[in-house]
Amino acid sequence: MTRVLVVEDDPQLVRALVINLQARRYGVDEAPDGATALRLAAARRPDVVMLDLGLPDMDGVDVIKGLRGWSRVPILVLSARQASEEKVVALDAGADDYITKPFSMDELLARLRAAVRRTEETPLTPGTALVETPDFTIDLLAKKVNRGGGDVRLTPTEWHLLEILATNPGRLISQKHLLQEVWGASQTTKTNYLRVYMAQLRRKLETDPAHPRYLITEPGMGYRFEGWN
Repeated sequence: MTRVLVVEDDPQLVRALVINLQARRYGVDEAPDGATALRLAAARRPDVVMLDLGLPDMDGVDVIKGLRGWSRVPILVLSARQASEEKVVALDAGADDYITKPFSMDELLARLRAAVRRTEETPLTPGTALVETPDFTIDLLAKKVNRGGGDVRLTPTEWHLLEILATNPGRLISQKHLLQEVWGASQTTKTNYLRVYMAQLRRKLETDPAHPRYLITEPGMGYRFEGWN
């Protein structure tokens, strides 16, 4: 059973989420504030976190940072904050998706299913389990990246994006394809998502993020992974 942690202080919204999730056989834990959310996440190890940013005791971005200190659990932000700056801050902190209130339950459930899919194992063809570059190594089976002798912490969305690119070395992957694979068919125009996440990956993997060697942008078209250039 997929377990979802709902972090929300609006009782009516919590009730609607719980009813809809349980009807689809998700296990649900509820947290009305950030402190409870962090405690339950550690104790219950949810598969997905749904998080409101406007919590009574702390900002939701601080909850994201707290979770990202030890967990790669997918985090779906549910927020009334619509400014693009707010979305970028949440995504930069480690959120995997951002859903603006009010939202349709169908859209939310579709985003939830996409988040769960991103954490599932994907079949690998022989010879693709390990991608090695002069600066870092990608273990596709273990879903780990090692750089300089230590593991690089990636969010599930960062990992999924890197996985698609690294398993297609040298191939131009279109923006539309990446958006559809990582965020779903309804998000194929959200190119700002790609800019944010590619910048995060470059900061974590590239020696000089401003002049990337591995994660290459083809302006207006898409991205390429060059493992040996």
